[in-house]
Amino acid sequence: MIKIEKLSKQYGQIQALRDVNITFEKGKVYGIIGENGAGKTTLFRCIAGLEKYDGQITSDFKNLKNHLGFLMTEPFFFSKITGIEYLRLLGNARNIKALNIQENNVFDLPLSQYAATYSTGMKKKLALTAILLQGNAFFILDEPFNGVDIESNILIVEIIRTLKALGKTVLIASHIFSTLAETCDEMHLLKKGELINTVVKEGFGKLEHEMRDVTIGNRIEKLNIT
Repeated sequence: MIKIEKLSKQYGQIQALRDVNITFEKGKVYGIIGENGAGKTTLFRCIAGLEKYDGQITSDFKNLKNHLGFLMTEPFFFSKITGIEYLRLLGNARNIKALNIQENNVFDLPLSQYAATYSTGMKKKLALTAILLQGNAFFILDEPFNGVDIESNILIVEIIRTLKALGKTVLIASHIFSTLAETCDEMHLLKKGELINTVVKEGFGKLEHEMRDVTIGNRIEKLNIT
């Protein structure tokens, strides 16, 4: 479990998060949704211990970051590290020495190549593979489907379902609503750094229609497409 209480984060004059209160339970998948700049990535970075913040984040573990896998929107790789070296590096970070890397290369990545030469989608799949091999209890997936081919997206959905079945906690930010609806137990809507709505699975359809109405409005008419 991860419990967040009165979480706030400010960058200069910009209030990125304001008094966010939320609890993430074991064995559940949570969607964090909102427009660009709503505070989703900032929330993730605070949970992962990459940002200082006001408020409190507690979990079942003394040091949450040692049990958390964070898939960033744009994973970083050193210029001279191969795919297989990267996987070993993240395995070593969790004191996991015996990795069946080739057997677990479910995305069929060219592991002997430098990771920096990978395409955007390949980099994301490599980073995801690494945090899965670590055996983490919590997973934060920031836009895991962006830039990834259709076949891999299908596989990622099944991976998320498997993590849930194993009792893991999964947080996902994505702009692909249909994929979130397919995988999540709850969705939490952030707007300008504030948590304004929480919806369980039965209400996903209504939430999508509401968001569609707000987003589209009369903007298509304004385009005056002929």
